[in-house]
Amino acid sequence: MQELTWQSVIPRFSNVEQQINNYAALVSMPPCALQPRLKNSIQRLMNNSSSSRLLLVTAPDIHDYYSLIKNIVANFLPHKNIPVLLCENFDETTLFGGVYSNPADVTTSRIVEGLVHQANGGVLLISLTVMISQPNLWIRLKHVLATHSLAWKRMKQEFYCELPKPNEISLRIIVIGDRSLMSDFETEEPELHRISIYTEYEQDVFLTIENVDTYLSILKGFQTYYGVKPLTANAVKRIMQEGVRFTEDQDRMPLCPLWIKSLMQEANYQSQHDEISAYDVEMAISQKYFRESYLPLRAVDYIHKGQVFIDTKGEHIGQVNGLTVVERLGHPIAYGEPTRISCVVHFGDGDISDVERKVDLAGNIHAKGMMIMQAFVNAALNLFEPLPYSASIVFEQSYCEVDGDSASLAELCAFVSALAQQPINQSIAITGAVDQFGRVQAVGGINEKIEGFYYICENRGLSGDQGIILPKTNLNALCLNHNVANAIKEKNFYLWAIEHVEEAFPLITGLRFSDTKETKQRQANVNKVANKKQKEQETILGKIADRIDAFHHGEQRHTSLMYKLRNWLAH
Repeated sequence: MQELTWQSVIPRFSNVEQQINNYAALVSMPPCALQPRLKNSIQRLMNNSSSSRLLLVTAPDIHDYYSLIKNIVANFLPHKNIPVLLCENFDETTLFGGVYSNPADVTTSRIVEGLVHQANGGVLLISLTVMISQPNLWIRLKHVLATHSLAWKRMKQEFYCELPKPNEISLRIIVIGDRSLMSDFETEEPELHRISIYTEYEQDVFLTIENVDTYLSILKGFQTYYGVKPLTANAVKRIMQEGVRFTEDQDRMPLCPLWIKSLMQEANYQSQHDEISAYDVEMAISQKYFRESYLPLRAVDYIHKGQVFIDTKGEHIGQVNGLTVVERLGHPIAYGEPTRISCVVHFGDGDISDVERKVDLAGNIHAKGMMIMQAFVNAALNLFEPLPYSASIVFEQSYCEVDGDSASLAELCAFVSALAQQPINQSIAITGAVDQFGRVQAVGGINEKIEGFYYICENRGLSGDQGIILPKTNLNALCLNHNVANAIKEKNFYLWAIEHVEEAFPLITGLRFSDTKETKQRQANVNKVANKKQKEQETILGKIADRIDAFHHGEQRHTSLMYKLRNWLAH
């Protein structure tokens, strides 16, 4: 178990500090400098010996991407007069052209060339979105690729006119669309998809000492391309920090032109000087959040007023604060929100009832997480027969679908607490997925989850013992805002990173999970970090075993209402 310091929750980029400080001296470069797969695919497409004249590129179907890909194609043209045309919005006439009759003289006609004719001998970039919505056009375009010819059609069938001979067409096509549309295309055209060249516009890059100058030069290229003011070194560093939140990885930087464009132009708007400073970037980020924060702040308000019950102090049996990421249709951002997960245990056949799943408010991944959690508990107890208790686990005051396994650690803690009758510290929230061996696994949206719980604690007043347990494998995704970092620095809020389920229980219950040698070692590590002394003789599994033993020896069998009623009538 590791208690995090405030320095570790915000990327510092100390290993590339020198390169960032040298940003002003760098020469701008195009985005293709860090798109090796895309460049390789376009180079192969443009080669005359290439067997395929169709390139499929997975990328957002947006003009910015068309322009970037067009510029990459232009770099591989053998001659500058070869046409490269964009075809983002088209119909049959725009794409293939046609022949118009002359009512006054049927022996003459007017030919209108389409984009296919204009791009003859060159490259045509086509929108997959538009093409799929008009399947007849794709059938005709596929025929052009196969036969290298395009027959003319009359634009008005009611008027006769002579049709010219089919044109010979030598054309290379780049089809651009997002991943879901590429899936549809593969379903409809499996053979063509298989023989086509395929690549992607990569949305991020793994940052190393070797390529950091190239990445910074690309940022400078975007700065020039979008016509914004020069960036200071500190502004570049702040953009890179925000980029970590975009990629959820401190080692990867975003290459998405839309994200970079949005942040740079917003910072340019905020700037009142000749350069964009780190303060301008910070203001751009905070102003964007202000515009989009209505729903997140309403969620905090509901909890503050008690309409949604979240306890941040005291102890409860079978209740734990889990962390969720909320995504609303039509809302541009996902935001973190704590949720109360509760569990009640009663005599039964060992079944764990997932209420969300039973009422169709949970997805398959959530159900999988529940089953894995149950398997771990059964293996830890090492029973020779089914558990003599049944349990019911629910996300309290949850009225929309829940999916994912990121709450399985919190659910496990609630279940074990209810089974052992050991209360959980409500000032600590939990997030993390677990496997069948108790290892804690990474989850998504970790920054939003942490900040969501922090805002609730801050709203009620930081007590100095509030914090969050998270997977150690999520440390590389952390990029928290300065409010959270300052609270950690001042010891008003804590983050604990764990690798195994057993490390969580001493923090939230004050007891070891079990009495094995490995658990004692983990307990020693927790004591060292948390500066606590735990009871040596008592464990969570020991309390559960005592409860099961009491049941089998009849001490708790006769506590039902009917037994009490018969006993009362007998007296």
